[in-house]
Amino acid sequence: MILVFGSLNADFFLSVQTFPLPGETVLTPGALIKAGGKGANQAAAAAKAGGLVKMIGAVGTDEVAKVPVTALKALGIDCSGIQVSQLATGMAMIMVDGQGENSIVVASGANTTVSADAVAQTVLNEETILVMQMEVPPEENFKLLRRAKAAGAKTILNVAPARAISESDLKLADYLILNEIEADTVYSALFEKTFLGIEEKAAAISDKTGGVCLITTGADGVVGAQRGDIFKASALPVCPVDTTGAGDAFVGIFAAMLDNGLDTRQAVRYAAAGAGLACLKIGAQESLPTLKEIESRIEEIKIS
Repeated sequence: MILVFGSLNADFFLSVQTFPLPGETVLTPGALIKAGGKGANQAAAAAKAGGLVKMIGAVGTDEVAKVPVTALKALGIDCSGIQVSQLATGMAMIMVDGQGENSIVVASGANTTVSADAVAQTVLNEETILVMQMEVPPEENFKLLRRAKAAGAKTILNVAPARAISESDLKLADYLILNEIEADTVYSALFEKTFLGIEEKAAAISDKTGGVCLITTGADGVVGAQRGDIFKASALPVCPVDTTGAGDAFVGIFAAMLDNGLDTRQAVRYAAAGAGLACLKIGAQESLPTLKEIESRIEEIKIS
């Protein structure tokens, strides 16, 4: 089972040709409201890739709470662990420009109230894959990570948004998944010297923490390091419409493939293909591919 501990948001999408400069007003015909939040997105990605998923998080009592919760339930995700907070449901304002790049501001709201105590000890065992990000209180993440490790669960930490984390806390994660900015932040907190190359950085982080380090590099694919072994996976050749949620697609699909028994490299191949496909539609969750769609493009992802 895949247990996702993280954020749930209502995402407000605005399509613009170019991002506004400071003091500038940019007009757009309308806005779309969609389900989001890194935790919810990763849960949805895992479920669409065939995983059995339980979501732990929090929403408010407002009307927009229905947006992320209804979307997850529609995918068959167990939402019994989603708590109701007195704070407003998390909201994200997402601008997408003419090249498919995004700019995002998040109002965390109820996500700041998520507690590790909401996770029953009975769901943490050797059959559990715990997935978490950094949009809920970090201390709750690491409290749950310690419990999960003690229970023999596999642990995946996506350090997004980027944050400096102590070496002892990073060692709680069997798999660290980072983009290039996040990798720089994590690396800088661990080392005084500087490595210029992505491969050296992945290897150094992996050696220091003892786990697998995966660094996603957009159109350049993924660099992975595991016990001194460095490998690369290519990116899916696509013309992106909206890159929102591509990183979450990678994490969720990777977790689903591990849960399905694939090894790290093969799980990365599926995740890379799925992340590329997630760039072809607007929205974080609507763009997530099914396992069948991923399998139809998996041969285009090369591992070296």
